[in-house]
Amino acid sequence: MKTIIEPFRIKVVEPIRMTTRTEREEILRAAGYNLFLIRAEDVLIDLLTDSGTGAMSSLQWAGVMRGDESYAGARSWFVLRDTIRALTGIEHVLPTHQGRASERILFELVGGPGKVVPNNNHFDTTRANIEHTGAQAVDLVIEEGRHPTSRHPFKGNMDVARLEALIREVGPERIPLVMITVTNNSGGGQPVSLENLRAVREVCDRHKLPLFLDACRFAENAWFIKQREPGQGDRSVREIVRSMFDLADGATISAKKDGLVNIGGLLLLRDAELVRRADELLILTEGFITYGGLAGRDLEAMAQGFEEVVHEDYLQYRIRSTEYLGEKLLAAGIQIVEPPGGHAIYIDARRFCPHIPPARFPGQALVCGLYRHAGIRAVEIGSVMFGQKAPPPMELVRLAIPRRVYTQSHIDYVVEATIELYEQRASLRPLAIEWEPPSLRHFTCRFREG
Repeated sequence: MKTIIEPFRIKVVEPIRMTTRTEREEILRAAGYNLFLIRAEDVLIDLLTDSGTGAMSSLQWAGVMRGDESYAGARSWFVLRDTIRALTGIEHVLPTHQGRASERILFELVGGPGKVVPNNNHFDTTRANIEHTGAQAVDLVIEEGRHPTSRHPFKGNMDVARLEALIREVGPERIPLVMITVTNNSGGGQPVSLENLRAVREVCDRHKLPLFLDACRFAENAWFIKQREPGQGDRSVREIVRSMFDLADGATISAKKDGLVNIGGLLLLRDAELVRRADELLILTEGFITYGGLAGRDLEAMAQGFEEVVHEDYLQYRIRSTEYLGEKLLAAGIQIVEPPGGHAIYIDARRFCPHIPPARFPGQALVCGLYRHAGIRAVEIGSVMFGQKAPPPMELVRLAIPRRVYTQSHIDYVVEATIELYEQRASLRPLAIEWEPPSLRHFTCRFREG
């Protein structure tokens, strides 16, 4: 059917404030042309991120009311722990306030100068937490994952041959773990196949290396496996999720994505000694091991969210609505990372703005243009986010879709506005950085136009 039917009814609404182009021009200038620094109330359609921006269900809100706020041993903690154990098969579950806290704890324990951490593609906070310890983060995505027009069904896959070569080059003793991001956010929201996960697991076993998942979007990845991987179509998403985690020694998860909540994270571990050391850091920096910096109501909402995210009617709607946006842009001649990803559509900013060189940030120019033209907030994933040391392989703009927030008419508005901007793309203006912090500069740096 052509019409995408949301598998839910809307119970509460939030008004959106309309702004004029003149107002948006002044807002952009005051924010130093960095959309992270714009007030949310000045945004019409907010596609900056899908992290923590979703809408919770009635059952999740009911869980909020049930939350046990005991400092230690709260009932809500055991509800969450048992839910995650049943879903992943991993015994040791550490709650954190969000995914980057899980990354910080993990890499404080296993990172350090001289260490090397391979991944298909590290996202921004993962890379930053690795490099903060003095370790090196290395991206090993397959060649198809570096080209927007490739239609490979699993462009998030890790290049197994390059992984083997890296291990030979630096030695397994310098590699504390191998990580795979599912789905691959930096590479266009592209999935990783079970076949590839198994191949990487075999390499890790030969060299006695642990395998970890950056599993923020594990359910969306499992849906793609069910739809695209031979032999997986008759299996449930829940079964495929379990197969993915069965191949891993641990995982970091931001529950703000496929946990369907506004705050929360997890660190999953199998190694008992690593758990003991992680517990010490958790208590030092997050909170006791049964709340990890979260309220009991957050733990309840997380538990329910991890149950709902593997419902296949939800996942079909979720992936199809993102695909719908991508198909409309492709039909208008706007190049995106193909095929459409799970949580976002990634526009190829080099092709959208051919008159702007990478050194003048074509992705950021497109982000500013979308806001100026239509009040849409998106995010650059290119030379601003990843180009401090070397030019990234792609200059992208991500339109990240919050879960259960926008309807098809909202997405149609995004399509119409993006096509209109594409027709006026010669008017997009290059940018230069006026100020930047030493790391994760895209969050707070300021630009000038022209």
